[in-house]
Amino acid sequence: MSAKRTEEIAVAVDTEQLIKDTAKKIFFGEGRFNATTQEIADAAGVNRTLINYYFRSRDNLFNIVFEEAQAKEHERTEMIVFADMPLRDKIAQYLDIMLEQSKDYPYLEIYMVTQMNQGCVYKDPETMNRMLDKFYLQIAIEMDKGNIAKMRPEQFLLNFISLTSFPVSMRPLLQETMGFSQESYDRLLEERKQIILDMLFINKDEL
Repeated sequence: MSAKRTEEIAVAVDTEQLIKDTAKKIFFGEGRFNATTQEIADAAGVNRTLINYYFRSRDNLFNIVFEEAQAKEHERTEMIVFADMPLRDKIAQYLDIMLEQSKDYPYLEIYMVTQMNQGCVYKDPETMNRMLDKFYLQIAIEMDKGNIAKMRPEQFLLNFISLTSFPVSMRPLLQETMGFSQESYDRLLEERKQIILDMLFINKDEL
């Protein structure tokens, strides 16, 4: 392959990724789900015909961006669940990633919930079952050690999801109704990490 052809391919890959990154920011960072192809092209600094060339349509671009975001979240969760570390550290790491993501893409979580309600969910039941089995086992072990209050592991998972996801998925509404600026709500979410850990795990030093 010639050097010129290699350069052309690299430019094409960079342009395609630039369009996807821009679309993700517009869709999930700004909540402009109905943004037009022209608006995405203008924000990316490219010709609108390039979006049609790479992605055929705005809807197809939207679906690709969403599916990649969903797959990335699934992969990240899998990596944390199967990591060789204590349960509390896994949850702390997950909170760091999720809360940081919510700053850049505050509308991503709520859109994922909407799509899941419509059956549009990343499907890998075998991996999901393995993750749940691993997670439930580690929860049960921590309960036996007295680090977590006794309950069904499923209830612990529901508590974790509720404490984490609600303030993230409902961010646009809560930020508006509670009168927070973007920066002040970010600080509120940062404070939640320790609050969630304190609610989920027993601090034996306080007993």
